[in-house]
Amino acid sequence: MRKALLVIDMQEAVVGQHHADFFRYDSDLLERVNAVIRSTDADTVIYIKNLMKYNLINKLAPVKVFAGTPAAELAADLQIVSEHIFSKFAGDAFSDADFSAFVKRSGIDTVELIGADGGGCVSLTALGAVRNGYSVILNTSAIGTMFESKKEKYYEELKKLGAVFV
Repeated sequence: MRKALLVIDMQEAVVGQHHADFFRYDSDLLERVNAVIRSTDADTVIYIKNLMKYNLINKLAPVKVFAGTPAAELAADLQIVSEHIFSKFAGDAFSDADFSAFVKRSGIDTVELIGADGGGCVSLTALGAVRNGYSVILNTSAIGTMFESKKEKYYEELKKLGAVFV
């Protein structure tokens, strides 16, 4: 078994010291994510950043996370243990061809997910992993959630698909 730890959307805009007011995660989420990163038994750690496309509609959004901006960078206090950093423009990280190809090329068969948000990108990436034939572990100790009702819906679906929750 080759496992990757996927660290989802732990960016300055989301959990950084000057995060956007929209994002209201537990104050210790970054600390819990770092603890998992430090103690992981995964063969590799992969960081995923969520970006917005630069267009008129997104320029009007209250939170702007465009490539190359400080808000889009991984949080300054995030434990960085690899150079494997990918960006996505959709909730499911497997929608990014470079990321998907890297995971396949690396011989990964299992992914463990942590980060933000359990009712969004973490669950959507977990569903994408299942659709792509990977075993999925959701480490709930290090998943932040603002969208509780969506999280419950996604978690039920993931349980039915065989995802493991720890």
